[in-house]
Amino acid sequence: MGMKLEVRNLTFSYDGSRKIFEDISFQYHSPRVFCILGPNGTGKSTLLRCMINELRAQSGSVFINDAQAGAYNARELARIIAYIPQNHYPAFPFPVLDIVMMGRISRMGYLANPGKMERKIAMEKLEFLQIGHLKDKPYTDISGGERQLVMLASALAQEPDLLILDEPTAHLDFGNQYRFIQLVKRLAANGTGVLMTTHFPDHPLELNSLTAILKDGKMIGIGNSEELLTDRNLTDLYNIRVSVESVGRKRICVPGGFHEECI
Repeated sequence: MGMKLEVRNLTFSYDGSRKIFEDISFQYHSPRVFCILGPNGTGKSTLLRCMINELRAQSGSVFINDAQAGAYNARELARIIAYIPQNHYPAFPFPVLDIVMMGRISRMGYLANPGKMERKIAMEKLEFLQIGHLKDKPYTDISGGERQLVMLASALAQEPDLLILDEPTAHLDFGNQYRFIQLVKRLAANGTGVLMTTHFPDHPLELNSLTAILKDGKMIGIGNSEELLTDRNLTDLYNIRVSVESVGRKRICVPGGFHEECI
C-alpha cells in the first residue's frame, strides 16, 4: 500500500533569525525513490530531522498519511518511517545481530525481550544485504561501509513503509557507493519507499528518481531526474560548469564536460 508524505511551507531556524531553510513544500508517495540534491551546508540534514519530529520547525507542517507528524508518538512513527543519520558512532561492542534486532523494538511489547521471531527477521535482513557473515562480529570492529549496511539492516527490521537516509554514501568509497545505489534500487523494487539526501548528482540519475534541488535553504526545482538535472541547473547549483553526458545507456555528470576546462 505504501505511504504518503507531505511537507507544507516548512521553515526552520536555530536562533529565530537566520533561516536554515525556508518555505519548503513537496509531496512523496512510496515506493518510488525520492532524492533531495544539494551542496553541503544547504540544510538537507536539518530538513530530514524536522520531518521526523527530531527538530521543531519554525513554521509549516509535515503530514504522514494525511495526519500531522506531531500526532504520532515515537513508537508509532518508527513503524512507518526508519531514519538513518549521516553519522552514527558506535559506543558499545554489541554483536551485529543484536544491533539489527534493536530495530524490532517498535514492533515488540513494552517489556518484551527479543525472541526467535526477532532473531529470524534480523537474520533475513542481514542475508538480504549479503552481510550475514558479520552477525557475530562486534559492531565496533567492522568497517565504516559495513556499519552503514548494518544500520540499514536494523532499519529494515523495523519493517517501515519509508526509509529516510541522510547522505548514505558520504563515507563510502567509489565501489561501495555504486553497490549502495544498486541496493536502493532493489529496496524500491521490493516495495520499500526511499527518501534520501545526496550531494552527488549522479545518484538521482542512476536511480531515475523523483528529485528536488535544494540550494541556499530553498527548493529551486522538483521533477524527474532526467528532466531536472540539466547542464544549466547543475552549473547553477554547484557554481562550476557541469555537463550531463551519455555514456552507453547511462547519463553522468562531468565537471567542465568532456572537452572543456572547469571555470
